[in-house]
Amino acid sequence: MRTHLDQALEKAKNENRAALIAYIPAGFPSYEGCKKVISVFQQAGVDAVEIGFPYSDPVMDGPTIQEAASIALRGRTGAAQVFSTVKHAHESGLATLVMTYWNPIEKFGVEAFAQEISNNGGSGVITPDLPIEESTQWQGAVQASGINSIYVVAPSTTQERLARVTSHCSGFVYAASLMGVTGTRTSVASGAQDLVSRIRKETTIPVCVGLGVSTREQAKSVASYADGVIVGSAFIKILLEAKSEAQGLERVEALARELVLGVREAR
Repeated sequence: MRTHLDQALEKAKNENRAALIAYIPAGFPSYEGCKKVISVFQQAGVDAVEIGFPYSDPVMDGPTIQEAASIALRGRTGAAQVFSTVKHAHESGLATLVMTYWNPIEKFGVEAFAQEISNNGGSGVITPDLPIEESTQWQGAVQASGINSIYVVAPSTTQERLARVTSHCSGFVYAASLMGVTGTRTSVASGAQDLVSRIRKETTIPVCVGLGVSTREQAKSVASYADGVIVGSAFIKILLEAKSEAQGLERVEALARELVLGVREAR
């Protein structure tokens, strides 16, 4: 069964470009505000949206996303709000993913969580802290519900482990461009391109690069060798610094349009 994500990545490939995937935590800057941001992404030409499940101990996230998650948690964002945000994104026409740590999945119920993603039009889930050795139950759940399971690999991942991790991935492989937490960078780590070529030796499924992209030039650079470019902290920073919701949405749209141009002019 092919998901909306599979179709979006294939469409980008057929257009000889990388896909642009935008990240926003559910419930940020507010429950309704998040839905407005997603609608702006869609209008700007973003291909897919990655919705963060706000969590109190986000080990992979830098201070920007941690602050956004704290705001979402103070607004009482939980599983119900995440799933309804997934539904909104799907209905707006975007391929939709959820990025979540393992604890919320386990707490909700592994099979039930995967099925709720599917029921609300979601294509898959990125699980940054779930080792493949401990993911047998999750693999069964995603296969039963027909969604993608996406794992994160880093420059430090050995070639042997890359082969094992990528064999469990569907949709795409998430290549973290550097060791460390999320956040905007003045440049995207040079190891990202090397990591993508190492992944390509092990799998034919798409490879998307995240962590650090915040400008059109960076998006263009990454899009020259990756199948997808993931941007999160840059959007969140704009929303945190905006003097009003309207200003934030306007600036998010401006950046999204620049990044869309970046991924389209790379090849």
